[in-house]
Amino acid sequence: MATSPALDVPAEPPLKRRKVSPEPPDITTQVADLAEQLDAQERKKYVKGAKLGSGQYADVFSAHLVSDPTKLVAIKKIKVGPEVKEFGISYDSLREIKFLQELDHPNIIKLHAVFSTKNQNLNLVLEHLPQGDLLKLIQDVGGVQYTSADIKSWMLMLLRATHFCHKNNILHRDIKPNNLLIAADGSIKLADFGLARSMADPFQPMTYNTITIWYRPPELFFQAQHYGGQVDVWSCGCVFAELVAREVMFRAWPETEINMVKMICEKVGTPTEENWPGVSKLRGYVTPTEFVPLRPRDQWLASFRTIGEQGVDLLVKMLTLDPRQRLSAEGVLRHEFWTSEPRPSRLKDLPRRGGGVETMGEDLTQRGAELPRQNGRADKVARKIDFGAMK
Repeated sequence: MATSPALDVPAEPPLKRRKVSPEPPDITTQVADLAEQLDAQERKKYVKGAKLGSGQYADVFSAHLVSDPTKLVAIKKIKVGPEVKEFGISYDSLREIKFLQELDHPNIIKLHAVFSTKNQNLNLVLEHLPQGDLLKLIQDVGGVQYTSADIKSWMLMLLRATHFCHKNNILHRDIKPNNLLIAADGSIKLADFGLARSMADPFQPMTYNTITIWYRPPELFFQAQHYGGQVDVWSCGCVFAELVAREVMFRAWPETEINMVKMICEKVGTPTEENWPGVSKLRGYVTPTEFVPLRPRDQWLASFRTIGEQGVDLLVKMLTLDPRQRLSAEGVLRHEFWTSEPRPSRLKDLPRRGGGVETMGEDLTQRGAELPRQNGRADKVARKIDFGAMK
């Protein structure tokens, strides 16, 4: 019987088993592992010491470098709260980290590093500022005496920091005395960038619910949604006046928006179309029931005589109602006040009796727009806004 040709096909050799190489690790896993290693390396650089302050938002500790115990820092441990489930960190904290990483100036608090812990709390390593804040110095009327030359020096440092922020297209939006920390050499450091933001496109609306109420300019009470660096200049003007008078310039009771507007009217003048063209078109503008004319220059001079005519002229231009007529930070620095007598005090001659490192800890635990602590509490007035009462 003939054999079928198909049956004569030689059998195929057995298949060789190919060696399968393992899949490379997922890139996300690699990045996460690297980040964890870097985190651990950064964390091990510091020895954490005593707790300087504790709050709902953050805890602050003293610390020093392992490699050099004389190099002191402050570690701000930001707590993860229920309002930050999506990112694990608040928007305030993200803003603070973002802008402090971008800004490097002798009068802005320095962010040395950022690391996280296993419980996902974020830690900011900040420069150590042992002399407390400017607010405690202002309030210590019996213990601290300072001169107009000292005020000029402090304000010059504040305006340099503010101008640097604006030059880099950043609005601070919460300038006040307890956000001005004092370094060991007496210099002022602008802190708390939790409400800061980049200067917006001119057609992009911005929030008016910002800046601590005592230091907030009138355009924000009137719900302006487009503004620039002049909002910070108004706040600087409030600090200037507070340094001279040793009391808050605009403090209404009860602390409502409508009462704050009345206070501004009483101390500066009523905003009208004559002194502020276009103000009546702002959504939150209130037609005044009582008209107060703009405060004459001689009244300003009577209240702030210690800073002289040039100082009063600068203060008036910083607290001008119409933001378009208000000086910019650069304009403030170009004013003749800084070159007039007396000259600004040298750092080594400035009073340094602030609240100490405990005050620094207390300041750094607060969230943006909290009023200064009184009787152990911080009033979050700026976060309890009801503009309906103004309409």
